[in-house]
Amino acid sequence: MVTSLPVGITAEIIYPDRDGNPMSDNTKQFSWIVKIKENMELLCADDPNIFVAGDLLWYPVEGNNKLCQAPDVMVAIGRPKGYRGSYQQWKEDDITPQIVFEILSPGNRMGEMNRKFRFYEQYGVEEYYIYDPDREDFNAWIRVDDRLESIDFRGSFTSPLLEIRFELEENYGSLVIYRPDGEPFMDFVDNARLRQAAENRATLAEIQAQKLAVKLRELGIDPESV
Repeated sequence: MVTSLPVGITAEIIYPDRDGNPMSDNTKQFSWIVKIKENMELLCADDPNIFVAGDLLWYPVEGNNKLCQAPDVMVAIGRPKGYRGSYQQWKEDDITPQIVFEILSPGNRMGEMNRKFRFYEQYGVEEYYIYDPDREDFNAWIRVDDRLESIDFRGSFTSPLLEIRFELEENYGSLVIYRPDGEPFMDFVDNARLRQAAENRATLAEIQAQKLAVKLRELGIDPESV
């Protein structure tokens, strides 16, 4: 027997948090997704109104839970940081994620990427970046009116919104992304090593300062007066 809902009451629409697809197909793709996402988080850490997410389902239209994409990395300027099961645009002041990154793997198909491009173009993405780490191929599109226009990338390009710079450098053997201050994006291990080295230097300096203070006191000199 089919039970009808009372007049004036509609069934709640569920917007799933997952689409059943894996975040990545291989370790190279995964490492690039994490690298870009985490460095974007770090870059935007001091601005409470820039939301960065990786592999998060974005629903642009209320009432349609079939219409969605999960960009590898997306940035929504003007939206607060915080947990989300999905990005439901009508709950986000109708702000479209302005920047989208996709990292390709051998499993990506042309038809799939064309559908993603049409989605991002139709729903207002302003900067769209695709990187293929296997082929070391980088492509960028910038919104002009109601279209995403391809950028003639000749080794270097700077994001209008984020002021990060993309370069394909032979010395690195792949894409290098530079922060506005000129420092390159680094992976988690590199960042951890830098932090550890800084902590080690600080600890060594403190030990040396303590030894010097002891020596000065042995000589009858107050370290505070030096």
